[in-house]
Amino acid sequence: MIYSTITDKKNHTSAEISEFRIERGLSEYQLIIQITDATLPFPEQLKSIFASIEHLLSHELSDTTIVFRRIFLSDAANQTELLSDYLPANKNNISIIEQPPLNGTKIAIWMYFLKGDGVVSQNMETNDSSGLHIIRHGKFNHLWKCSAIKNDGDSENQTRSLLNDYITLLKKHNCTIESNCIRTWIFVQNVDTNYPGVVKARREVFAENGLSSNTHFIASTGIGGRYKDKETLVVFDYYSIEGIQKEQIQYLYAKTHLNPTYEYGVTFERGTCIHFGDRRHVYVSGTASINNKGEIVHPGNVEMQAVRMIENVDALLKESECGFEDVSQMIIYLRDIADYRVAKDIIDKRFPLIPKVIVLAPVCRPGWLIEMECFAVKEDNDERFEPL
Repeated sequence: MIYSTITDKKNHTSAEISEFRIERGLSEYQLIIQITDATLPFPEQLKSIFASIEHLLSHELSDTTIVFRRIFLSDAANQTELLSDYLPANKNNISIIEQPPLNGTKIAIWMYFLKGDGVVSQNMETNDSSGLHIIRHGKFNHLWKCSAIKNDGDSENQTRSLLNDYITLLKKHNCTIESNCIRTWIFVQNVDTNYPGVVKARREVFAENGLSSNTHFIASTGIGGRYKDKETLVVFDYYSIEGIQKEQIQYLYAKTHLNPTYEYGVTFERGTCIHFGDRRHVYVSGTASINNKGEIVHPGNVEMQAVRMIENVDALLKESECGFEDVSQMIIYLRDIADYRVAKDIIDKRFPLIPKVIVLAPVCRPGWLIEMECFAVKEDNDERFEPL
């Protein structure tokens, strides 16, 4: 993995970039870009961050295809509409969520790119429950659906409706949630109150569609986050792969450190490794300070929770024969803004080069003060499978 940091003094931004490159095959880039001057008003921060992105697309990230982007806002209700001038009309691969960047600014962006021959980016249908963004390459269609919402009912009803809509959408592409869905992100407004409804609906819909403790679940992050509308209690981002085979998917457990999630009533995988012929992709779910009995480790101590969190993520990466040297991007979630300095010092010392952002977002269990998710990619040479 090649890491670089580009400071744009004119636009008051810092861009952290990772590059995965192999001799024959697609290159992959992850970008996290943040504002460096927190005193700028939001319109100026918005203008600056997109000016920097345009510069990068003309230089360091030229000839790339945008696969996905997530925009972290400090105040979604007031800021979302101002984004419209900077985004395409169809936003199926654009995730917008209120999770304030904890460096004191109002916006940060995570973007994922591919570079190489034969990549086709295509929006399908509309930008609502019937729409997808598809990245086509080789044997695979990578299906993205972001910022899926429902505004009716409580968190349980919204979750059930969103999952069932997605299942219907996948059927149009000859896919199922059981066979093709690789990763979900679930953002829950007032997570301490509304997460139990999410858990109940997800468990029941999964059971109806072949996902159980006897089969498998899906790598996921369930975390605090808000959409622009107050009626939206749950927001989903989904990633699926059309053309993926069962033999390519490895679920990660790290049982020396973590327990199966169903033991404490939730239904997601700790991590998932996808084996392509030329590389492996590793999706580590939101991971906190927990042991293999499902207990919170180091209650009330964010520093020690961060240490255990990193240890847990390392165990998951090792199970996929990867390490932190293969990580191309990470997000760190904090419950309490007062813990930012302690957490930042730990993360920066341990991972000075990896693109990262620290945001304010309560974890799904109040006792967890910090959580991390990450993505890793490592070169492979497995003739059983098609390359990415």
